[in-house]
Amino acid sequence: MQEPQITDDLIASHGLSPDEYARILEIMGRTPTFTELGIFSAMWNEHCSYKSSKLHLKKLPTTGPQVICGPGENAGVVDIGDGQAVVFKMESHNHPSYIEPYQGAATGVGGILRDVFTMGARPIAAMNALSFGMPDHPKTRQLVHGVVEGVGGYGNAFGVPCVGGEVRFDPAYNGNCLVNAFAAGLADADKIFYSAASGVGMPVVYLGAKTGRDGVGGATMASAEFDDTIEEKRPTVQVGDPFTEKRLMEATLELMRTGAVISIQDMGAAGLTCSAVEMGDKGGLGVRLNLDAVPVRETAMTAYEMMLSESQERMLMVLKPELEAEAKAVFDKWDLDFAIVGETIAEDRFIIEHGGEVKADLPLSKLSSEAPEYDRPWVPTPAAEPLGDVPAVDPIDGLRALISSPNYAAKQWVYEQYDTMVMANSARTPGMGAGIVRVHGTEKSLAFTSDVTPRYVKANPVMGGKQAVAEAYRNLTAVGAKPLATTDNLNFGNPEKPEIMGQFVGALDGIGQACAALDMPIVSGNVSLYNETDGVGILPTPTIGAVGLLASDDEMIGCDVRDGHVALMIGECGGHLGQSALLAEVFGRAEGDAPAVDLDLEKRHGDFIRDNRAFITACTDLSDGGLALAAFELAEAAGVGIWLDSSDMGTLFGEDQGRYLVACNFDKAEALMIAAGRADVPIKSVGKFTSDSVWFGQSGAQLAELSAIYRSSFGETFA
Repeated sequence: MQEPQITDDLIASHGLSPDEYARILEIMGRTPTFTELGIFSAMWNEHCSYKSSKLHLKKLPTTGPQVICGPGENAGVVDIGDGQAVVFKMESHNHPSYIEPYQGAATGVGGILRDVFTMGARPIAAMNALSFGMPDHPKTRQLVHGVVEGVGGYGNAFGVPCVGGEVRFDPAYNGNCLVNAFAAGLADADKIFYSAASGVGMPVVYLGAKTGRDGVGGATMASAEFDDTIEEKRPTVQVGDPFTEKRLMEATLELMRTGAVISIQDMGAAGLTCSAVEMGDKGGLGVRLNLDAVPVRETAMTAYEMMLSESQERMLMVLKPELEAEAKAVFDKWDLDFAIVGETIAEDRFIIEHGGEVKADLPLSKLSSEAPEYDRPWVPTPAAEPLGDVPAVDPIDGLRALISSPNYAAKQWVYEQYDTMVMANSARTPGMGAGIVRVHGTEKSLAFTSDVTPRYVKANPVMGGKQAVAEAYRNLTAVGAKPLATTDNLNFGNPEKPEIMGQFVGALDGIGQACAALDMPIVSGNVSLYNETDGVGILPTPTIGAVGLLASDDEMIGCDVRDGHVALMIGECGGHLGQSALLAEVFGRAEGDAPAVDLDLEKRHGDFIRDNRAFITACTDLSDGGLALAAFELAEAAGVGIWLDSSDMGTLFGEDQGRYLVACNFDKAEALMIAAGRADVPIKSVGKFTSDSVWFGQSGAQLAELSAIYRSSFGETFA
């Protein structure tokens, strides 16, 4: 088969700029082959090279005494004591999910699970953060159904509990939904597996499912805006098989116990190309591949297609040759492919052979560590205009507006499609704060949360970045967990626009400050740029996934709200309504500045909650919807009424940060207030949980009526 001629149009279709192609010619000293062009395109696109972001990512705090492995590997690794580690990461599958919702979301789940068990960890928890366009947009319903079914279909079949996440709707996502998938696993701290190859002449082994044409060019597709050619991109979306992935996990973990593995890498974005290049580059070695040995499920595949395929459920490994037979026996037992497809070499070369011909011969290090790195022009986001007058509304009507919106209505229609209890270690499932999973065989538990408020980030990227981390910190604290570390999924528009790049730089500044101040280093993550359609970008959405540790069940703060409990607010209320949920849902306005985040106060208030958990029967942080929504959610979950002593709009719906709402018995409330005085932590009684009604000052309604709205609104919109 004759390879296409290299033309300007072909170069542009591979996402390479004229300057980048000129650099390739300089590196090669000749015109690249079609396969070589594809390999450069795969390794130098935004999705794989982080060429627009890595300059700024270097500013993030990534180390700490708890960190075993920070960014750069398949997932981050954090010490949880007793010789154990939690391994976790979050990644996006935004573009594929907009094109083909079910498979896009499903393979996003599959990919993040592989990132975890590739490190030697057995997955124990999953989360997802989903952002969609407006419910009345013609594509939203299809996307919601497809994505939710894809997440559930893959995760349920694989057998990992979904314990948390978030779902939001905004017109900014009409042309580009976001699907961010998180997974966490457990491993022995001294048995973590890494991707750097070592040793010359070591066998390079292909593991798992066969290679097909699905996903060819997927990484390049994910590094470009959408336009009216979107349907032509459907073949770039991968197709997943969770049952094969389950077998691949079991085979991989069994293989690791044999001692045969030198290094191992998931085949994710850019498939065989990226996995081989990253293993070689990290180990300072070259790689020779013979594609005739690659297991395929389609006929007449070219070298280009095989190198750029993103077929799922595949791994690449460097093997100890003396243990080849033992390793092969493991994969034969699990009915998975095991094929020696190459070897490590001393030279800095990436050699691809197919059909007796050399299809590519490239300097390997130039593909990875020497990929382009751009300092994109950026401008700071202008300071927000002050918020104008906000008309008064009946506070119960304000609450009704929030709980009838798909943004704030109960999401059981979503999470009831996920298996939240598989493995029988889930102690707190979706619906109320952070999820909790017990560490089997120990007294410990791990807490998980995912947070960001995109409208804050758009109004004030630095403060919005801080707030995303601070809210994750508060959500972990509210269940009694000590925050350990974070992963980020940085979703933004076109970085070639200075205002978008300014959002990115500002948000990273805020995230970095908060991670440092709250001792929650970033240990893994993902950047997703070019989330635009026809030049219209998404809201800046830097999702923060966070993990916390509970040393025992005694440290867990429950949700035990009862009639007669006192409602106490920790933190100061300034009545901040700028960029608030009330402003958006009742008045359709996105105005004013994001609320200020004081990281010293966040730390002090969080420490106070954990130090005084013995007095607290239930706790939630105050975020979207302020005191009113937080109090209603605590009360509704327990089936008891709530009376708040204020009807003031700012007091009820303000979104000032650093605040918690706690429920206590009367005597415990008094003790907690004394402790707060000693710790210089603001605390006040704001009402009590009682009867079967919801009262905000003199405005009230039956809990049953409001609960029916809260529980039915999402399902009525999408079922």
